[in-house]
Amino acid sequence: MVTTTVAFLAPTPTARLVKPFQSNLSPPPPVLAKSSNRSISSISLHRNPKSSSKRASMSAGLQVNASSAVGATDEEVGASSTGLIGANDLLIVGPGVLGRLVAEKWREDHPECLIAGQTFSTDHHGELVKIGIKPFLKGFKATQKFPYVIFCAPPSRSPDYPGDVREAASQWDGKGSFLFTSSSAPYDCSDNGSCDEDSPVVPLGRSPRTDVLLKAEKVVLDSGGCVVRLAGLYISFTHFQYNLNWSYQADRGAHVYWLHKGIVETRPDHILNLIHYEDAASLSVAILKKKLRGRIFLGCDNHPLSRQEVMDLVDRSGKFDRKFERFTGTNDPLGKKLNNSKTREEIGWEPKYPSFSEFLGVS
Repeated sequence: MVTTTVAFLAPTPTARLVKPFQSNLSPPPPVLAKSSNRSISSISLHRNPKSSSKRASMSAGLQVNASSAVGATDEEVGASSTGLIGANDLLIVGPGVLGRLVAEKWREDHPECLIAGQTFSTDHHGELVKIGIKPFLKGFKATQKFPYVIFCAPPSRSPDYPGDVREAASQWDGKGSFLFTSSSAPYDCSDNGSCDEDSPVVPLGRSPRTDVLLKAEKVVLDSGGCVVRLAGLYISFTHFQYNLNWSYQADRGAHVYWLHKGIVETRPDHILNLIHYEDAASLSVAILKKKLRGRIFLGCDNHPLSRQEVMDLVDRSGKFDRKFERFTGTNDPLGKKLNNSKTREEIGWEPKYPSFSEFLGVS
């Protein structure tokens, strides 16, 4: 079996918060028992840890590579796990921070569903099992396909990103939704001008970075799936409590990187756009539930800021123990001002964090 590398969100430099945020998220679910070296045929697909669904006892639904299951041995390749794929079951390709938040929000509406997570390595399988996500290595062979599939893995370590997306599309049964979380980078604007869902994209061949995204998006759209182009993601793990069981408990976002650097050789007036990880997850779930075909959506908070404005807000918040010094660039490209009002109206979605300043508690 040939496997293709898929990257997960790597830890970013930590800028510790010194004043707490408040979280309304529920406490973590019960921890499942660790897997032993049992036959894979006795390892059931984990549904909601609190669920007593009768479907968990139904006959085999997935045929998997045994080495992808926690505790499986080489001799167990090809054995099947118990559990039948149901109408609301979800496959998450790349269950990192965003994927785990998607799982949490999906389960709020479908408490007895199966949520499977396809990974590049077994490094985080133990974490996933504890939060009720059944992990499989990339390349597992399913006798049944999933009604809902979301692709959250970034392209950074993949030699064939469109191919990875194509493999994910092959796991979709075409009945629910297939969603690819892309980036807003393909929009062809570098003068701080305005962009929305329908703005032109960078022509193929101009940039390797946007080429790989546009080719992956084409695979999704050709298969009948949808794309959500996300602005810059950020989150705080320091004082928020999330049910993610994630090893890298470090704050994330451009501001964290800039705080760590202190002096950054880019221009301060470059406009960037942001969306909180929670909001990206809730938007993704809302799109999945619509069961749409061949559409492109945009995820952002509709409050574009310059780099300097972002770091001024960080400084005014008083919540960080580092101090940013300055941007020094003068000739690098400018950015864009994103607006996703069309997405909000069609999907019926609003962000929990309407702006970065509100997230920081700065008026």
